[in-house]
Amino acid sequence: MPDAPTVNLMIVAQSGRLQYEAVLFAASLRASGTPDRFRLFVAEPQPGPLWPNDPTVRDKDVRALLEDMGATFLPFESQHFGHAYPHGNKIEALFALPEGEPFVFFDTDTLVLDDLSRVPFDFGRPTASLRREGTWPEPELYGPDRTAIWKSLYDRFGLDFASSLDRSHPDDYWQRYLYFNAGFFFYRCPRAFGQRFLDYAISIRDDPPAELLGQSLDPWLDQVALPLVIHGLGGGRDTLPEGLIDGSVTCHYRFIPLLYARESDAVVSALERVAAPNRIKTVLKGYEAFKRMIYQGRGAKVRALFDRDDLPRREQAIRNQIRREGYWIR
Repeated sequence: MPDAPTVNLMIVAQSGRLQYEAVLFAASLRASGTPDRFRLFVAEPQPGPLWPNDPTVRDKDVRALLEDMGATFLPFESQHFGHAYPHGNKIEALFALPEGEPFVFFDTDTLVLDDLSRVPFDFGRPTASLRREGTWPEPELYGPDRTAIWKSLYDRFGLDFASSLDRSHPDDYWQRYLYFNAGFFFYRCPRAFGQRFLDYAISIRDDPPAELLGQSLDPWLDQVALPLVIHGLGGGRDTLPEGLIDGSVTCHYRFIPLLYARESDAVVSALERVAAPNRIKTVLKGYEAFKRMIYQGRGAKVRALFDRDDLPRREQAIRNQIRREGYWIR
């Protein structure tokens, strides 16, 4: 039986919130039982003309802790996005990963809850997160409908639109169309995936089809281009079993108040367990949201506001309720 392949895990960190989320990600990965063949790279944008301030992780304690937990820093240059569209980091960072080796990208605001080798990644058939809402597009009353908008993008890149549809949903309902949250994705080669992602995103940004007139691409550009990339590379919505990524193996919590509001007791326990060691606690307290939510008990107060079995349907409603109580922080 052939040896299991080495897999490169990539997160993107920079000064501010993301560096602390990166510490929490790395600590949870280390505690998850995931084997060493999953190698963690922390991609780091470098100073340059597209960044008005130095975006690197300058906190020496954060850097040292990440390296001690097995992370390798991976510098990359921002040539197309930078400060104007930081979500583009996940696209440009792909070119810094080892070419021809399978990778999995995760947003830093993710906890690893269990051994990642439990996930049967088929690196020739990519997918991304289906834990999402119908955030894009927002058709105007007299403008093109969702079918026309999405079809214009598939046509732009010579992709077969019809085979991307989930016909269990009615025409013009958002879930009929291939749409992901870009909180994770994977493929057999970061260069091939990254080049297609970059080409599609720049084309959509700089020369959008007429059907996109009036549609916002900030912050949605990566999530508009991503399904086109995945479809074009032979992937889709069902290339992984349900319930592992964004389930029992990982949790994309987005912001720490949302974790306390809506995630299971098991996720909260995992968070507080990996955040407890003194060295990790000392570093994470440098981020006000983690200090208040995890270590000063505000998370428990947020948790008490919600019934996990009867949550508001929309994430925005959860955020609004937390804000009304004065507990929102990010």
